[in-house]
Amino acid sequence: MQSRTRSILMWAGVAAACVALSSYATNYSLWINGRNGGGQLGNYADFTYWGPSSANAGVNKKSVNWDGYNHISAQNYLVRDALDCFCTGSNWCYIGVHSAGDLMIGYTLDMYGGSARYKKLPSPNSSGQCTNSDGTTQTGWNIKWVDVAGGAAGGSELANAGDWALSEPLVSDLKTATARALYDHNNTRGKVFYMFAGARGTVYSALLPGQDDEAIAYHSSGGVSGSSGGSYCNPSDWFCNDLTLGTAATQGGRVKWTNHSVFFRDDGESFNHYTNGNWAGIVSKARADMELYAK
Repeated sequence: MQSRTRSILMWAGVAAACVALSSYATNYSLWINGRNGGGQLGNYADFTYWGPSSANAGVNKKSVNWDGYNHISAQNYLVRDALDCFCTGSNWCYIGVHSAGDLMIGYTLDMYGGSARYKKLPSPNSSGQCTNSDGTTQTGWNIKWVDVAGGAAGGSELANAGDWALSEPLVSDLKTATARALYDHNNTRGKVFYMFAGARGTVYSALLPGQDDEAIAYHSSGGVSGSSGGSYCNPSDWFCNDLTLGTAATQGGRVKWTNHSVFFRDDGESFNHYTNGNWAGIVSKARADMELYAK
């Protein structure tokens, strides 16, 4: 596991920022689901996709539900609504994402992270939208960092091979070449993506190169750059290049996308891709991290 130096830097930044924050500033933890959705759109209290809402998953947690079926571009307004509600003005956010939620937040930051956003009051209506606070705007959103569990921003070979229903618009986005060309993955607007990569694969995930969590291979969950995926493994595997921790290039020299850092690599091959309605699989590692550091 990567060293926790990020907490020192984070809190130093928070302390400096506190001077400028008013007394009503609030931090929120936003969770963005992946494929298949599960929660009611616009209902930030519905954690159906993840597990029990009683779980500690960071300060003031909110579930940013999208349908997990349609194209990233078509559903992206729901994520922008949530970021506008909770991550503008004097309020700040920690972001946790799973699977295609990685594509969703990366797309949001690249395509809209430099746009003018109205500062909002964090009191959403039934559609998940909030009213303006004072009529002023800011550039992008106040995001501290992003925790990514089983990130699919690099796509999945299961989508390439048709293992998932080809009628789903999202599956076409999840093809490796399409996902990697969907937006500029290097443009995170300076936000660090901490990657949690699972490796509890199965026989039927043989289509996935290197280590995988049954749905996503290390090339994607590790934030490895390039126009196509590659084969990356744990150090114990002598027949495959290592997925390195942190921001360092992989064994073999392939760099990671800018501001993408492997925080957890599943050397014990213990974590698969699935939440199982109980914050399980590789999401369990990201949830524990949010519990500890999203304050």
